[in-house]
Amino acid sequence: MDFPTLAFYAFATMAIAAAVGVISVKNPVQAALLLVLTFFSVACTWLLAGAEFLGIVLILVYVGAVMVLFLFVVMMLDIDVAPLREGFVRYLPIGLIVAIIMLVEICMLIGVKVLVQAPLAPDAAAAADIPNTTWLAQALFTDFLLPFEVAAVILTIAVVAAVMLTLRRRGGVKHQDPSAQARVRSADRLRMVRMEATKPAATQEEGTP
Repeated sequence: MDFPTLAFYAFATMAIAAAVGVISVKNPVQAALLLVLTFFSVACTWLLAGAEFLGIVLILVYVGAVMVLFLFVVMMLDIDVAPLREGFVRYLPIGLIVAIIMLVEICMLIGVKVLVQAPLAPDAAAAADIPNTTWLAQALFTDFLLPFEVAAVILTIAVVAAVMLTLRRRGGVKHQDPSAQARVRSADRLRMVRMEATKPAATQEEGTP
């Protein structure tokens, strides 16, 4: 077994192990760190296979933006985060482990690129003499159009589910009703009161008893 194949199996195994950890741990912060490791390991497999655009986009978009959205949703779900804020030291070990694993994967990826110039699989974009992004767009919207649409529907359902979770009714929490606010009338908020005018009492002049 050559080194690129061994590196591919190592990246794939780490991605699967981290993905299992995401759905098995109870702490949302640890799950977020393991999800970062999952995305990074998958990006390494794509870079190893010659799909540099997909690997960079996965790191920039998902790790850099989507993970921030996930943490924001976790905070909106009204989870008891008081134990999560007790200290930074308790999350330092798993953070260091994730960072060390990512560093090892980077070194393995660099070693594969140095030792073997060709990717693990034949580069279809180079064979067709077109840019990598052009080949990706053609393959995505022709050969893999149905999986692309299915993934879009799944992501849409996930977004709707997250919104519904944030709008669920909980006791002791005030909620706004936009439809009731739109139907409000001025008579419900303002009451006109007519009061008789009264003359002020006459004041005594200065110097009079």
